[in-house]
Parts: sequence; C-alpha cells; structure tokens
Amino acid sequence: MKGSSIRPVDGCAARNVHSTGGKPEGSLADAPLEGRVLGLDYGSRRIGVAVSDPLGWTAQPLPAIAREGDRKDIAAIGRLAGDLGAASVVLGLPLLMNGDEGPAAARARAFGAGIEADLSLPVTMWDERLTSAQSERHLIDSGVRRGRRREIRDSLSAMFLLQSYLDLRNRK
Repeated sequence: MKGSSIRPVDGCAARNVHSTGGKPEGSLADAPLEGRVLGLDYGSRRIGVAVSDPLGWTAQPLPAIAREGDRKDIAAIGRLAGDLGAASVVLGLPLLMNGDEGPAAARARAFGAGIEADLSLPVTMWDERLTSAQSERHLIDSGVRRGRRREIRDSLSAMFLLQSYLDLRNRK
C-alpha cells in the first residue's frame, strides 16, 4: 500500500507485527513514543478497547464498542481517540496458531487501513493470539460469572495486547 504506514515487515503486510508471547517479528523504531495509545481487539460483534496512561507504561480496559459496521466503528474510535488524546492505535492481528493469516486477519488489516485513512492515526498491527484465552482464564480465576465475562472479555483482551506492546516498546 503506497503511502500507508501499514507496510510489509518480514514477509507480513503490516507494520510492527509482534508476538504477544515471543520475540518480535519487526521493528518498533517508527512507533510513536509520546501520547496515549488505544488498543483495539477487533471482533465480529464487539471491538474491545483499552488505553494507555499518558506516559505509555500501563494499559487499562475501557467499555467495548458494539459493532455497527466499519465506517461507524471507525467514527466511534475517532471520537474516543479525540476525547482521550490518543496519538496512535495498536490493533490486534488475529493470526492462526501456526502464524499464518486467515480471513479474520485480512478483515483486521482492512479495518486498520480504514483507521489510518479516515483518522490519520498511525496503526500498529499486533499479534493477538491467545489474548482471548488469557482474558477468559483471568476472569474465571477472578470469579467473574459467565454472563459478565462476555461483557468484558473483549476489552480485557485489548488491554493484554496493548500491555504487551507497551512492554516491548518501553524496553527499547
């Protein structure tokens, strides 16, 4: 994609794709170091949302956004980014367990490109494998009932993926 900051890195058509549980597959050299960062877990029904503190050290979950179509969802993210003063977005990339990309990854990439085009916010694609399982395990261990877990799992997943991004970025 000419002119886009979502570009190939190590054979992947994304910028800064990293594993939440392993070594990085790209570089964080061009990642913004100042301002809040929004973390997004793009799902078919909801978009989990998390935000970093102003210094970019910790991630906190926010209420998920109910999906209404990409254009409306991007507009909602734009309003949220403006309200919070977010300088960039980390968007979960749902890779298959073997590291390949499936249809969900293609949809996430298209959504990320839409955020960049419509909101002029830099988007970093981030491997989100196992964040949903990690969130579910955390909620069960915390004694959260099944119905309530559904409500907060997506944003907790966004928090875990954003925190893994922040941890790696801050190690530079």
